[in-house]
Amino acid sequence: MTDYAPLELPDDPKLTHNITHFARALRAAGLPIGPGRVIDAVRAVAAAGFTSREDYFYTLRACLVTRPEHLTVFAQVFRLYWRDPRYMEHMMAMMLPAIRGVQEDRSAQAAEKRAAEALLDGVARDAPEIEEHDSDEVQIDIDASATMSGEERLRKLDFEQMSNAEVAQAKRMLARLTLPVKPFASRRGVASPQGARLDMRRSMRGALRHGGEMRRIHRKKPRERWPNLVVLCDISGSMSQYSRMVLHFLHAVANQRGAGWARVHAFTFGTQLTNITRQLATRDVDAALAAAGKQAQDWEGGTRIGASLHAFNRDWSRRVMGQGAVVLLITDGLDRDAPEALSHEMERLHLSSRRLIWLNPLLRWEGFAPKAQGIRAMLPHVDAFRAGHSIATLEDLAEAISRRDDDGEKARLMAALQEG
Repeated sequence: MTDYAPLELPDDPKLTHNITHFARALRAAGLPIGPGRVIDAVRAVAAAGFTSREDYFYTLRACLVTRPEHLTVFAQVFRLYWRDPRYMEHMMAMMLPAIRGVQEDRSAQAAEKRAAEALLDGVARDAPEIEEHDSDEVQIDIDASATMSGEERLRKLDFEQMSNAEVAQAKRMLARLTLPVKPFASRRGVASPQGARLDMRRSMRGALRHGGEMRRIHRKKPRERWPNLVVLCDISGSMSQYSRMVLHFLHAVANQRGAGWARVHAFTFGTQLTNITRQLATRDVDAALAAAGKQAQDWEGGTRIGASLHAFNRDWSRRVMGQGAVVLLITDGLDRDAPEALSHEMERLHLSSRRLIWLNPLLRWEGFAPKAQGIRAMLPHVDAFRAGHSIATLEDLAEAISRRDDDGEKARLMAALQEG
């Protein structure tokens, strides 16, 4: 255990108290910060000084942030606590049950609501006082029938913009979602009097029982069967929040009886490919995702899409896709590997699958264009290209799976790709 030397506090330790409160807010927002890191931060600020705001930001970040996925949360909490008091007032107004407040015509950015929620943890937020008006004043009735309910607003909210409470509610909504799929006709047949195909084997066996006299012609129809669902989920740093929410959804799909899928196979990839099918079979979602996190050692790291797809095509494709599986690929497509190798592996994956659907959270931006090399290499080899950043986009996924002619945004983006 690390021993810390006596900490010399200044005569007016208000800065120390502020750093302590700031660290407490970061811990409430999900960062693993203990007393030791707070002491290191106070010492570092005492050594670096408080002359430059930029130096102060990077000094605290070096002491209090240990994982890359926490950088966004730290930046938002720092801005709200040290740099932008008016936005703090705006977030307070948003969280109050009031009509009036400091409102801005923009939506919260990534991790802003989590940061405000952490800073306001424990602050009493009383309801506003209602001013009394004279009886002679005209009363205005507001028709709220067309307003969006809280659950409807949450359906369309970006996963990255959700607060902690909204994330918990979204997970409960995802647990209720289904992903139905229609069965398809296999090559094998099943006996049916109204079948369009002759069952010569059964007809000849029946004739042998009567001395070669064929008294009945048997018929058959194609047997219906359900495909497998294969999910390849990107768990790199840029996909962290989206991957967690999508895996909650996939856990519900994998453990729902009678959903239509023969079997659900789940793989994660960042710098390497990991099979988490057995972990997702656990009934408890928290235990399942905790086990999947332990199994995947490259969680929230880098991205090597081409190498990961090569490992899947080489080691797993024949095992899980031999009967025409539907493949869900969840990634932002930001890959630094050679685009030629990535395009080759995507082509192999497409040829092996019954239907390949790509969910990309970057489609949440209206001005999205296929400019990255990885996206340009992958896009021609998918059947459908759809957004995957909210509950509503996951609900619309059922339409893409059931309708083979649904390609999402692929046609539009392919036209832009050819024009560029």
